[in-house]
Amino acid sequence: MKQFRISNFGFRIWPRAISIGALALGILAAPLVADSQQASRVPRIGYLSSAPDMPLLVAFRQGLRDLGWVEGQNIAIEVRSAEGKYERLPDLAAELVRLKVDAIFASTTPAALAAKHATTTIPIVIGFVADPIGSGLVASLARPGGNITGWTHLGRELRGKYVELLKEAIPAATRIGLLWNPTNPIHGPSLKDLQTAAQALKVRLFPVGVQDPKELESAFSALARERADALTVLPDGMFLAQGDRIIALAARSRLPAMYGVTELAKAGGLMGYGVDFPDMYRRGAAFVDKILKGAKPADLPVEEPTRFYLIINLKTAKALGLTIPQSILLRADQVIQ
Repeated sequence: MKQFRISNFGFRIWPRAISIGALALGILAAPLVADSQQASRVPRIGYLSSAPDMPLLVAFRQGLRDLGWVEGQNIAIEVRSAEGKYERLPDLAAELVRLKVDAIFASTTPAALAAKHATTTIPIVIGFVADPIGSGLVASLARPGGNITGWTHLGRELRGKYVELLKEAIPAATRIGLLWNPTNPIHGPSLKDLQTAAQALKVRLFPVGVQDPKELESAFSALARERADALTVLPDGMFLAQGDRIIALAARSRLPAMYGVTELAKAGGLMGYGVDFPDMYRRGAAFVDKILKGAKPADLPVEEPTRFYLIINLKTAKALGLTIPQSILLRADQVIQ
């Protein structure tokens, strides 16, 4: 057998010894390479929304930063928005699944349902969801089961309150318009809740469905034909994205409006009642943090809000020529002068 001599060191190395040594070094090095690759892998989160909701996305990102997750450093976020066209959500959810994201944050009920239908294995965190049990997303709030958890703003329980507060603020109102989205699966059941509240208050409710921003102008024309005294706008991703336009149309129509998203009252609407959505999105990031650290969605109870806020915009009231009763002003959490 041929031998090799390395004269500088004064010993001989056989080819078989070289092969065995190389193999041993390879075996020892393999776990180190795998560990290095694993350590350098950046978790990827999918963010699925029904419509552009930049303030809420900003709050979600801030929540992650507060927990040590910095986008571009140790986490990546894939944002997908249906731009108000809810029929696009299934394809966007499927795209996130193909990207093999580590978790999906689904903003609004339609987005959550699309994510649920797209995967049964990738963890899903829900936000801006009114009735996760009734919508079929979770088995219960305490024990969600499956791959879904998150938080609910208990929207259906607030529906009657919108009409009550609006009637208290404007006692003369007897004809109340309602802006709702027929493609939002929670809005259909919500109509029943609102009709019940309207009957108890002896006011007539005029629902106008809007599923595309292009329909907003005609919706307000329909409300004018019905001689609506006031307006209720249900929480919806598309309505939130079109908030400035809806507020402007309500002002032009001289319709005092109650919004189910308090941010729209701060932006110029007359009244808003509901949860602090940015705060809830920051807290939603905590669910993602727990999942990335090994928690299972089935073991994380769905979180409920503990406080609801009433915002009244007196600047808007003045522009509409309204005097808001002192009784309801005293109950407001914030009065914008």
